[in-house]
Amino acid sequence: MFNISHMNNVDFSNSKFNENDRHSPPFIDVHFYLSPLKHTFSVSHHPKNSLLFLLSSTDPPSTAMAKTTSSSAQDGNNPLFSPYKMGKFNLSHRIVLAPMTRCRALNNIPRAALGEYYEQRATAGGFLITEGTMISPTSAGFPHVPGIFTKEQVEEWKKIVDVVHAKGAVIFCQLWHVGRASHEVYQPAGAAPISSTEKPISKRWRILMPDGTHGIYPKPRAIGTYEISQVVEDYRRSALNAIEAGFDGIEIHGAHGYLIDQFLKDGINDRTDEYGGSLANRCKFITQVVQAVVSAIGADRVGVRVSPAIDHLDAMDSNPLSLGLAVVERLNKIQLHSGSKLAYLHVTQPRYVAYGQTEAGRLGSEEEEARLMRTLRNAYQGTFICSGGYTRELGIEAVAQGDADLVSYGRLFISNPDLVMRIKLNAPLNKYNRKTFYTQDPIVGYTDYPFLQGNGSNGPLSRL
Repeated sequence: MFNISHMNNVDFSNSKFNENDRHSPPFIDVHFYLSPLKHTFSVSHHPKNSLLFLLSSTDPPSTAMAKTTSSSAQDGNNPLFSPYKMGKFNLSHRIVLAPMTRCRALNNIPRAALGEYYEQRATAGGFLITEGTMISPTSAGFPHVPGIFTKEQVEEWKKIVDVVHAKGAVIFCQLWHVGRASHEVYQPAGAAPISSTEKPISKRWRILMPDGTHGIYPKPRAIGTYEISQVVEDYRRSALNAIEAGFDGIEIHGAHGYLIDQFLKDGINDRTDEYGGSLANRCKFITQVVQAVVSAIGADRVGVRVSPAIDHLDAMDSNPLSLGLAVVERLNKIQLHSGSKLAYLHVTQPRYVAYGQTEAGRLGSEEEEARLMRTLRNAYQGTFICSGGYTRELGIEAVAQGDADLVSYGRLFISNPDLVMRIKLNAPLNKYNRKTFYTQDPIVGYTDYPFLQGNGSNGPLSRL
């Protein structure tokens, strides 16, 4: 594991990448840009030759390494590198690996490639959240995503968790049910996916099929009231399995148009039972899931992710702020009742800040979106993680202004396994190749993105 304590006086220049850590179909094109670089580094595919490896020794950084940084850009007070105590977990920095689907778990079993992927991105005192992980056979909506509902899956996850812990990092497992964002091909016996509704996702969106093509989302089956308790139990059991596998905790995925979000949003939920209609009723499912998981593993091991203002997969709501505050109110009450705070609340901001990019679901202005995030942050009584399009500069600003305690990064972490160090040094960033986001290749576009070297050469960064 590396030690960044001796790098406190190294500063950064401006990196103009914009990124988004949400699950999204690979055909949706978003453009990213790179600013002129103040510093240049050579790159290598071999971690033993990397800056990360060089800084793991007890020796001070070499003269060559020192020359790669700007003497006029000293920044020892970067708030992203201030320690933070997330409940019982002591973190050395505020940069979080966001959960991202990568489709490398063949037959839903997390194999060795996943271990290498997470190990590459683990840092001493860092915090990682896994990709969305299936809680049951009905929860799948992508090919080759890992599960945590069988004994074999739990045993394989143990190996991955062990290598992450060996690097000194904290790791949570994201528990995921996609609901209607699925297809009969992924469902047991070819059944219709379950949801809060019978309304299908519109043809604006496409589902990634096992053969790599894109299909239309089918009509889901509105789950019966009597069946909901079984889904809640699936979350509870999977949380227990995650702890058995050695995870430090779990994140409940209640965002981005998946099952819990399908109950929360009034643009989807058209139920007439106790889980539909009023805001209180629409919040009932997420409340029951959180309560069940907290009772099983403890509040301090549970994080919750929501996205009240995002319309991904048609998940629209007529009043995102009221929805977000209603969820926060219930989480605060759960904390009060349990006598312990949840690990965190993780909220995705609906924005593409840079270059005038927009997306349906934007609130209309950066100021309005920031106001929503600040309102939720101020209302929630605990650790607050922000995500969604954060650059290095925006992350620094969010923490410095008190808008978030931690910042999660997604696509930048895909192509930069040593993103923490690159942000620390303000080093150039590898560009990602979105064509490899969801392939099954265990290496290409997964574990072969280059690490920094410390020799200060002027070779250009590669794009894999």
